[in-house]
Amino acid sequence: MTARTHDFFALASLLTIGTYFPPSGLNISTTIGSFIGCVIGALIPDMDQSTNRLWDLLPAGDYLGKFLRRIFLGHRTLSHSLLGTFLLYKLLEWILPKFLNSDFISIQIIIYSVMIGFISHLLADSITEEGVPLLFPISFKFGFPPIKSWRIVTGKWFENLVIFPSLAAYLFIFVFYHRTELTNIIKLITS
Repeated sequence: MTARTHDFFALASLLTIGTYFPPSGLNISTTIGSFIGCVIGALIPDMDQSTNRLWDLLPAGDYLGKFLRRIFLGHRTLSHSLLGTFLLYKLLEWILPKFLNSDFISIQIIIYSVMIGFISHLLADSITEEGVPLLFPISFKFGFPPIKSWRIVTGKWFENLVIFPSLAAYLFIFVFYHRTELTNIIKLITS
């Protein structure tokens, strides 16, 4: 999947989960941090590529990305696995309280938002031809549907003309049918 499809899929996932499981104690800082965290989470699995958009945000990020790619052992390895998911969660639990003030922002909601973005990335990549190595270091890659030739090719016509517009339609329909719940969440933010 391309970065924009991952971003859209992550935001659709965050909105859906937030609607069905509304957080308590939500404020504007946490809401903004949640959306940013979700988008960053959706891009984290591809940090094993030097072309990832997150590397563009750092000085000398392209060089750092090329160097750190060796740590990830190539594309779609550790960063696309259950082990990588667990390690990211533990890293976030350890590092975010050191940088975020829990008096102004809910650290747990931010962690969940990053993880929603991260997991949505793995789900989206599972429908591509390459699949995802969920049991890394075991090299078997999971995908849906199980027959590889039925899956999509990243960045090609099916993603651009079917998947991306379907996500947009889903978001529009979801917001339309859940406007009452979403309005209640907005009231929670502003109170």
